[in-house]
Amino acid sequence: MNVKSLGRSLLVIGLVMIMLGILFTLQSLSVVGPSSSFMFRNQDWTVNGGVIIGIGISIFVFGVALQRLSPK
Repeated sequence: MNVKSLGRSLLVIGLVMIMLGILFTLQSLSVVGPSSSFMFRNQDWTVNGGVIIGIGISIFVFGVALQRLSPK
């Protein structure tokens, strides 16, 4: 696997993690999702969602850096 394709993969992984973190946070705040879910109105998942978003942003930024630093 070359650096450019690794960077592309990290971009996708980062975006998916960001989207899941947003979903988990919204579900924990009772904005989306079924009320029967264990995440619904659970403040622990607000924190977990924020952490997942942060990790996703870090992975995404690292992927962008690899994309820019890779040889053309």
